[in-house]
Amino acid sequence: MELLHAKAGEVVGRVAGMVDTAHALRLNVAGKIFRLDEMAQYKGTAYIMKTRKENADAEDDASEQQGKHVTIQLVSREVDPKNGKALVSDESILERWNESSNTVDEHIKFSLQFDVPKRFGIPVAILVKNRHPNEFHLVSFSLHVPHVVEDVEYWADSWVASTGNTDGRVFFLNMACLPSDTPAALKEYRESELKEIRGNGKGERKEGDRIYDYALYNDLGNPDAKPEFTRRTLGGSADFPFPRRLRTGRPPTKTSPEYEFRPENPTFYIPRDEHFDPIKEKDFGGARARAAAHNKGAVAEIPINSENFESVEIIKRAYAAKDAPASDPLYKLPQVLHGDGNEWQTDAEFAREFLAGLNPLEIKLVTEFPIKSKLSADKYGDPVSAISAKHIDHSLEGLSIEQALSNKKLFVVDHHDVYLPLLKKINAQPAKKAYATRTLMFLCSDQTLKVLAIELVLPGSDGGKKNARVFTPPADSSKTDYLWELAKAHVMSNEMAVHQATSHFGRSHSMTEPVIIATYRHLSKLHPIHQLMLPHFKYTLQINTTARERLISGGGMFEGVFTPGAHFLELVVSYYRDVWDFESQALPNDLVRRGMAVPDRCAKEGVKLVIADYPYAADGLELWSAMKGWNADYVNIYYRDDRAIQRDAELQSWWTEFRTIAHADKKDAPGWPELKGKKDLVEIVTIMQWLASVQHAVVNYSQYDFASFMPQHPTVTRRLIPEAGTAEWEELQANPEKFYLSAISDTKTALAMMTAFETTASHAINEEYICDRARNWTENEKVKVAFERYKTRLSEIDLLIKSRNLDKQLKNRTSAAGVFPYQILRPSSGPGITAMGIPNSVTA
Repeated sequence: MELLHAKAGEVVGRVAGMVDTAHALRLNVAGKIFRLDEMAQYKGTAYIMKTRKENADAEDDASEQQGKHVTIQLVSREVDPKNGKALVSDESILERWNESSNTVDEHIKFSLQFDVPKRFGIPVAILVKNRHPNEFHLVSFSLHVPHVVEDVEYWADSWVASTGNTDGRVFFLNMACLPSDTPAALKEYRESELKEIRGNGKGERKEGDRIYDYALYNDLGNPDAKPEFTRRTLGGSADFPFPRRLRTGRPPTKTSPEYEFRPENPTFYIPRDEHFDPIKEKDFGGARARAAAHNKGAVAEIPINSENFESVEIIKRAYAAKDAPASDPLYKLPQVLHGDGNEWQTDAEFAREFLAGLNPLEIKLVTEFPIKSKLSADKYGDPVSAISAKHIDHSLEGLSIEQALSNKKLFVVDHHDVYLPLLKKINAQPAKKAYATRTLMFLCSDQTLKVLAIELVLPGSDGGKKNARVFTPPADSSKTDYLWELAKAHVMSNEMAVHQATSHFGRSHSMTEPVIIATYRHLSKLHPIHQLMLPHFKYTLQINTTARERLISGGGMFEGVFTPGAHFLELVVSYYRDVWDFESQALPNDLVRRGMAVPDRCAKEGVKLVIADYPYAADGLELWSAMKGWNADYVNIYYRDDRAIQRDAELQSWWTEFRTIAHADKKDAPGWPELKGKKDLVEIVTIMQWLASVQHAVVNYSQYDFASFMPQHPTVTRRLIPEAGTAEWEELQANPEKFYLSAISDTKTALAMMTAFETTASHAINEEYICDRARNWTENEKVKVAFERYKTRLSEIDLLIKSRNLDKQLKNRTSAAGVFPYQILRPSSGPGITAMGIPNSVTA
């Protein structure tokens, strides 16, 4: 009898218990008795990566010796009619844990065996129990099921914290299904996992938690330690509204209970799976190290004897030659300095970049002249712009102002209303001086823009007369007019802060974070929309957390390197409060809102561009159309009709919470679509994807090539433009270039931004672009076919963009010297600084 039991043990492996009968050996599996001939043997393969935490190996090996193992169970589709719960296999141990190496980045293979009833079928999930004290990364898990041709794969790629004696972590079969189509065996697991991820909104989040919840931006300063860096909370009030961030749950500060405590060297909580993987971590660190080395090389090359550069030409010494090897100690030559190296200073390039530069999201059509402010006249004075007919009527190619307006020929980049309320506070800071600027431009017959005038405004007393000065281009463009260059520098200082605060952080980073939170909280990993959106979330929470730790906080980098200083984030609050609504984030809607397009049912995406040669919009509409088409194909695969959308409880709670909680300050504002049908869902997910991918790429990956050469895009202006007859005016006349350099970014700020732009504008070696998906991201063959169509369309768009850049008639696509083609919206790229390529997510 003992021998029989031993043989059976060899055959079936680890089982809960065995009994012999008169006729056949029976097995006790998960509390149920089965005959041997009723059993099947499944074989699993798990790849894991151990934590790199110090002493983790020794701690986990000690647990192994105590009988505390990592185990996996299979969850059947079959439900026990007696208790309504899924049939679950016995636990299979990841054997010989302590014999596996812990080499960094190594994926360790474990083979497992499961003995289950033949009617078990293909398991719909696995349960992973980690009784070790340390986490490990479950890279993948696959299962060989008898009589099934291909191995079955399960959603993994997740860090598994210690589960103790709980039921463990559930990992679902690689499939997608709506809540109503969920196998009965999975319903409880689907609901319980979402409940765990939502948490209870209490307590401080700890390492190992998988909880996604919302909080205000109330941790941007530390009033207990540094009262001077206390900053207002973003969100939670009518005058300072903002979308929510990920909740960390730290206790309040002692000084001001409305603020969350912020450690001196903060490391903010994010769920473990949101961290960089080892390759990204290494690559990001390498990019920072290279930028720091280039900074050191530049400092050695440039004679920095004071806070000001000695000349514009000396700044160029920080850069290597165009074809220098990657090992050169100097910064890579930005594309804007290719050619003769001086085109950056031309008015033509200054204007072109509002259509095809760092921030092509601000330019808008002028619909009335003179331009008028929307600010309160009682508080801010006469709303009428100081730019009048006398400044521009001789520069309109023979048109009257009325004709120029009716022909849609006048355009403006208008930072007046967002800056004017802040100027007294900004200009009270040391070494920070700004105007509220307007830049008026004319669309010439060759589709290029010509700068007509720049208005620089300072506030008067409440309700008093503003101090407005108007500058026009010099008659002789062959000579550098530093008064005009100073006016352009103040425009660019405004523009750089708005770009970074609003277009970059506000419209991409901060708008994507609540999408991620709402998705994890309400859409199960089994939900097809979760799987659709997941590639657009990768690394974003870590990037945003780093920004909150080091960049946007009180005393952080951005307050030092941008003119608004301590009032930097008030720019994005102003945009969110006064301009933002969800529907306007769709590219066609945004273009119409700014007057850059008009509705046209026969045109691409129903809009016709007012400036046909508007590279960002022209290429963007192609991508918007392709992305929306892909999303429509995907939604049609999983939803039979509009009623299916309405009956999807997870989807409806997702959209409701995103609108009413994640954007609680604007939940009753206009611009929220109702989620009643497939068309609504397609529009919603396309907007969300667009902000995280295409729009972020536009404003991020062109930063080095456009803005690393500081005189072209100074982030700080330190002096106002002097009035005639003053001592400063005489200083300007005596040495215009010296005065100019003393009025824009100092040496420390300029080099800091060169380093920052090199890091953030660099693509990682494992970057995933919009044409990429993980190997096993879906099991649905129809989805695979639809995605291949999308990839084909993206390839066609890539070729279209390249052909447009070769078209000499499209003058806005390259600088006048024919260099620096507009290729930022080409779908993919190689690693490094390329000024092209669209990652799926906000990864920098």
